[in-house]
Amino acid sequence: MIRMRLAAVAALFLVSACATSPLPIETRAANWWADVEALSNDGMEGRAAGSLGYDRAARFVADRFAALGLEPAGTEGYFQPVALEERRVSLTLSSAALVAEGVATPLAMPTDAYFRVRGGPPPSQIDGRLVFLGYGLHIPEAGHDDLAGVDLRGAVAVVVSGGPAHISGALKSHARSELARLLVARGAIGLISLSTPAQLEAPWERTASAYSAQPGMYFADTALQEPGPLLAIAFNPAAAERLFGRSGHRFAEVAAAADASRPVPGFALNQSLRATVVTEGRALAAPNVVARLPGRDPSLAAEHVVLTAHLDGLGIGVPRDGDAISNGTLDNAAGVAALLDIATRYRRERARPRRSILFVALTGEERGLLGSRYFARRPSVPASSIVANLNYDMALPLFPLTSVNALGAEESSLGADSAAVAAALGMSLTPDAFPNRNAFTRSDQYSFVEQGIPALAFKFGFAANTPQAEIERRWRATRYHMPSDDPAQPVMREDEIRLHDFIAALALRVANADQRPRWNETSFFRRFVRP
Repeated sequence: MIRMRLAAVAALFLVSACATSPLPIETRAANWWADVEALSNDGMEGRAAGSLGYDRAARFVADRFAALGLEPAGTEGYFQPVALEERRVSLTLSSAALVAEGVATPLAMPTDAYFRVRGGPPPSQIDGRLVFLGYGLHIPEAGHDDLAGVDLRGAVAVVVSGGPAHISGALKSHARSELARLLVARGAIGLISLSTPAQLEAPWERTASAYSAQPGMYFADTALQEPGPLLAIAFNPAAAERLFGRSGHRFAEVAAAADASRPVPGFALNQSLRATVVTEGRALAAPNVVARLPGRDPSLAAEHVVLTAHLDGLGIGVPRDGDAISNGTLDNAAGVAALLDIATRYRRERARPRRSILFVALTGEERGLLGSRYFARRPSVPASSIVANLNYDMALPLFPLTSVNALGAEESSLGADSAAVAAALGMSLTPDAFPNRNAFTRSDQYSFVEQGIPALAFKFGFAANTPQAEIERRWRATRYHMPSDDPAQPVMREDEIRLHDFIAALALRVANADQRPRWNETSFFRRFVRP
């Protein structure tokens, strides 16, 4: 049925009379997977930003863009260099302890907790009282403010994952991403983040060992760094009762309320955190790779629809079953190869959109959306020319494609455009099955949202409590950010191509429209539009 409806989408492609016929979907699937394998084989060494493996992958993508006849659109040919600083926490020299009535109880690092380096260099020492802030969400527009009336000067804030059910996942995600900035402004010196056991995406032991072994990364340009210093700590939910033991409350009760999206009030934890952080750093650079399909309409060709996917991975880390290379096949070599497949289709069918389309393979996503934040803030084209961003990140083609999860669809006119394209393909849009994962702010499209640009990210759609949800959960538990996310895993390749066709048709619909995409009147994110 879906294949029959592809003809309905063909009308969205502006193709010249002498264009070649489309490649069979089986051929495109094989070509896409060949690119996935090229980008995620062991020779790419996991594509960590700043590594030789990443540089090889970036050159591969640039060469493919050139072979397709796309124009170079970086600041240096196809490349837009991003200057970064890498900083690694010493597990042997760093320490943390809970302090009550003068008695310090050490925390085992990373068994109980681990330090997170993002946004800028962390403080070397802190000593502050612990304050539980519930969800830690400051959204007065939605009638919710966990920070109201709380004295945070010199304090270490503790927050739990989740949020009220009546607030959209996108808005909760945004508020979570803004928390560090708000805490710094109110005088806090640290942030401890807790996930409930039910909301953990992967076993703590695996996540802690991987992230504590990985260096943090942030912009070398201090003007782009996050405000600070603020010490960020992830805390093991299995050890969380130690934080609550002197408060008169139990973490188990807090977790149960958070899992049900019920109110979670804040309170004093009646103890302090003392920490020493020793780090070592080095400067490095890793480029975004940028190419342009020029538009045909003299009045609109200077405007751009931006298609993105992150090229970087986690590189070489903790060995698992004798394998230390996190190949990042579905996260996110598949996405960059999707850009190549879409560009190949456009060029083969000689699609000539009215607006120009940019293809951007981004660096540093795994280190805090660094490549997209750099591009969105300092684009290689005029900032005012960017009308929309469509982002592919870990779409997970693990089951047949019957619906698409378009993160952010409820916020802008891109949602209606997506629904129209999905209907033409015999599909539907499905809302985020797990809004408390904060997925909206964990993918590169959020960097464009921060700059007031309507944006979406795409995944294979599914609903909670379905077989598809269990397949997705199992993948995250066994392959996410692990060496087993490799080219040997089973993938629904032809269904993946149908997702590419959805994104390709949506990009052309936006590129050919008379008007730019716009934020919905009710969207919180309208406030970020630049005058």
